[in-house]
Amino acid sequence: MKICIFGAGAIGGYMAVKLVQAGADVSLVARGPHLAAMKANGLTLIEEGGERVTVPVAASDNGADLGEQDYVIVTLKAHSVPPVVGKMQPLIGDHTTVVSGVNGVPWWYFHKLDGPHEGTRLASVDPGDAQWSGFGPDRVLGCVVYPAAEVVEPGVIKHIEGNRFSLGEPDGSKSDRAVALSKVLMQAGLKAPVRPRIRDEIWVKLWGNLSFNPISALTHATLDVLCTDPGTRGVARGMMLEAQQIAEALGVKFPIDVERRIDGGAAVGAHRTSMWQDLDAGRPMEIDALVGSVQELGRLTDIPTPTIDTVLALVQLRGKTSGLD
Repeated sequence: MKICIFGAGAIGGYMAVKLVQAGADVSLVARGPHLAAMKANGLTLIEEGGERVTVPVAASDNGADLGEQDYVIVTLKAHSVPPVVGKMQPLIGDHTTVVSGVNGVPWWYFHKLDGPHEGTRLASVDPGDAQWSGFGPDRVLGCVVYPAAEVVEPGVIKHIEGNRFSLGEPDGSKSDRAVALSKVLMQAGLKAPVRPRIRDEIWVKLWGNLSFNPISALTHATLDVLCTDPGTRGVARGMMLEAQQIAEALGVKFPIDVERRIDGGAAVGAHRTSMWQDLDAGRPMEIDALVGSVQELGRLTDIPTPTIDTVLALVQLRGKTSGLD
């Protein structure tokens, strides 16, 4: 089984080291100083307990160097994927599965989803249908990514917490390709359950990303603060309740309520969200995938989203005034 991780930054790099340690046939697509460091010195992972391991990796910035794969695992930021669909084509053969390990509402969300919106395409996450046309929705396998990690220096990944990558087919089946990948990931010491209702997990994670990320980018408050301050907790609650209405209209079942989800965010502690980190680093923020996509789904389902609309407008302008648009 040949596996390529496209966008081998923090999460992709963490997964890569674990898979290489387990003897899997893994290659990576990366760029810049991070790629140069991996080529020169291998890829280093610092585990939660401080243990440090370095493995040799096959890495390139050109998919043509790596050839066709059985699985291409995409771990880029959502807005970075459509522009590089063409660069992924050398990795994709007739039987390649594209694993979508990207935050937010996925571009394939309405593929094989029973109901009036089956086949609907989302402009906020897949402008110009780049992924729908370039990959084809039948090729996709969903993945909800839970680990937290960061690139502390080129070629060095620090694992902070978590090791679960939930997998799921758009039609809810327990397919051979999902089971096969799950086994390989579990052999690498990762949790990789195959879920019949992957969209439920997408929304539980999205609840936090939708609200905590833009609020933190706007206020520079860590999770423990924004989830306990009465004002910002109220804004997060309003956004989540609007999102819940939309998701339930689309058939999603939430295993927990909003208050427990916000308490879970507070329990993470003094954490800076990824959107805040991107803002400080001068990188584009994942606004469309995490917030704009939910607004688009609200329009689709005729459900008002006044709180989401307000926060979206503010964080979009924050990005523009920071020169990130």
